[in-house]
Amino acid sequence: MISFSNINKQYGKQLIFVDASFQLNPGEKVGLVGPNGAGKTTLFRMIVGEEEADDGDVTVPKRLHIGYFRQDVEEMQGRSVLDEAIAGSGRAGDLHHELDELQRAMEDPERADELDEILERFGHVQEEYEHLDGYALEAQAREVLHGLGFQDDQIDGDVGALSGGWKMRVTLARVLLGRPDVLLMDEPTNHLDIESIIWLEQFLKSYQGALLMTSHDREFMNRIVSKIAEIDSGEIVTYSGDYDFYERERAIRETNQQAAFARQQAMLAKEQRFIDRFRTHAAKAAQVQSRIKALDKIERVELPKKRQVVKFEFRVPARSGDQVAVIEDLHKRFGPRVIYDGFNLTVRRGERWAVMGKNGAGKTTLLKMIAGAIEPDAGSVRLGASLSMGYFAQQSLDVLDPELTVIEQLQKDFPQDGLGSLRTLAGAFQFSGDDVDKSIRALSGGEKSRLAMARMLYNPPNFLVLDEPTNHLDLATKEMLVEALKEFEGTMIFVSHDRTFLRGLSSRVLELGGESGRDRDPHVYLGSYVEYVQKTGHEAPGIYA
Repeated sequence: MISFSNINKQYGKQLIFVDASFQLNPGEKVGLVGPNGAGKTTLFRMIVGEEEADDGDVTVPKRLHIGYFRQDVEEMQGRSVLDEAIAGSGRAGDLHHELDELQRAMEDPERADELDEILERFGHVQEEYEHLDGYALEAQAREVLHGLGFQDDQIDGDVGALSGGWKMRVTLARVLLGRPDVLLMDEPTNHLDIESIIWLEQFLKSYQGALLMTSHDREFMNRIVSKIAEIDSGEIVTYSGDYDFYERERAIRETNQQAAFARQQAMLAKEQRFIDRFRTHAAKAAQVQSRIKALDKIERVELPKKRQVVKFEFRVPARSGDQVAVIEDLHKRFGPRVIYDGFNLTVRRGERWAVMGKNGAGKTTLLKMIAGAIEPDAGSVRLGASLSMGYFAQQSLDVLDPELTVIEQLQKDFPQDGLGSLRTLAGAFQFSGDDVDKSIRALSGGEKSRLAMARMLYNPPNFLVLDEPTNHLDLATKEMLVEALKEFEGTMIFVSHDRTFLRGLSSRVLELGGESGRDRDPHVYLGSYVEYVQKTGHEAPGIYA
């Protein structure tokens, strides 16, 4: 279907692809992986014709319908969310809006003299629209938008009033509604909550076309793809299996390559000793020359590139009192919408609370009230004795100084610590080499999140309040963070849509129903997220297995 044959691509001195080949076949679901800057986005852009290879062939059939979801928020205004989703969904979307315009034209008295032409055009458009099953399009659009977390009032409301994250969901809905032959998806789960991620999993499992996607969500990748294409050092290497299979197979290949390298080095050293020993012996001259020529012809085995993640070890926080946070008769509402109505919860030392709930259930509101960022309408939130709190939310990025570099920010925050310790801290959060000299102003959202997390965890508080801590983190950093937090001796309450994080860290689950949930009363599960899923039969409120 789509093939890359011996392609070469470079930007300045940076080699992206070197004689790389890859093929995406009909119906295949492929995960695209590789370190930042390896060329994943470049590969997408070459498929859609936005970039060209310097050399080699990129073959894309002319009549192939490609849908491309990328991390760019388009300008959206002047339409409802429903109309915006339909508008960009392909040919049926175009016809949908042309029918609307023709309908208005037929009702316009000033265009009465054009009525015959308008009616003729309306007939042609309507026929094509029916052929494309266009009259089911609005119902399909509502189904997709509901799946991505939109409520009916949002769907019929002004798209211009949405935040950037919600506009990304509208863009995703457009691409899915287009029913393309090939879906290219760059981090589709970045702005989704767990309920929407699970819905998208089901959608993509039943999707009949080919899929090529990147994702920092291991669980999402494992459930959808049956093949991995890894971009590494200019090559594209494929693995027939899910992400877990790829990791195991890659480790085996690395081990075999290291063994082959060691064997070859031993052989080369032995041959070199013979050459050095008999170089001046006339009787051995022919043998020496023969071995020198043979060595020149040997293709050298290279050591595999190790992508080592720096292990981060917590300093032990001071011990807090047994009762960390006591919430009594909590009430909170926003306008007519009641979020909490007499809510009670006690968080005890050493517990790790995962807060679950659909959009609008009050997850972030609860964390903000615990952190003191907002006040309840009634009731109380009492924090325990000897408590130091670390609160991470997207607003945490605002405390970074845009005029400083990464290492300068860490030196400012921890003036008593040596440069070596701070570089190790930066390395654990994927700031290695020259990355520590990047200006904070130039950092991506994910990089800022990593830096904010590093600052908070270096001298850890004994109570962590974390709101979506894994947003924008790559797989390596996310898994390092989970492993580090497993060793954390304090107390945690967190909101996360990442199931690796939920499974790895929770010891308690608080499920908030919200107005769109099964009921509004919160449910407490005195067990881990794994036990919660086993007991309830669902991975998130309202999502049933």
